[in-house]
Amino acid sequence: MKRRLALAGLIGLLGSGYAIIPAAGASRATAVSTISRAAIHCHARLGLRLPDPRCTPGATYARVTQRNIGRTICKSGWTATVRPPEDYTADLKVLQIRQYGYKRHSAHLYEEDHLIPLELGGSPRSVRNLWPEFDNGHIPNPKDKVENALRDAVCDGTIGLAAAQRAIARNWITAEHNLGL
Repeated sequence: MKRRLALAGLIGLLGSGYAIIPAAGASRATAVSTISRAAIHCHARLGLRLPDPRCTPGATYARVTQRNIGRTICKSGWTATVRPPEDYTADLKVLQIRQYGYKRHSAHLYEEDHLIPLELGGSPRSVRNLWPEFDNGHIPNPKDKVENALRDAVCDGTIGLAAAQRAIARNWITAEHNLGL
């Protein structure tokens, strides 16, 4: 009951222009309860395909480095070990749909997506790396292809981890081209 009341209160604050900006490794309680007094309204770009870089600039996972990619992102099944639970991302998605000012509020229309994907060492829980991406019905999601191509290029040594992270955070649509892939 307390969680529902807190969530309802936060949704009201977000509708008033307040933004959630907790620390990168925040727990669900911290992510859902930390509110910045800075009035930030987020706006998706390019027909809802890119997040607002002020609200979702991307965040990396400190446990993933160029040195240990063989034991982390390049190891089969690794992302399943760091993926946050659905109740964390579901609550966050509801809040961020309001923060982004989307006209359609049904949560099933959006995927709570990692801007820098887990397979490229993106932070699993940071709200700076998670955003409600509109589900345009394409299966598979076009961003997934880019994520996989960049991961393959990092794992085979074609590009560095940091370069891939920067490129996908700036614009996943042009990331492959910008990296020469």
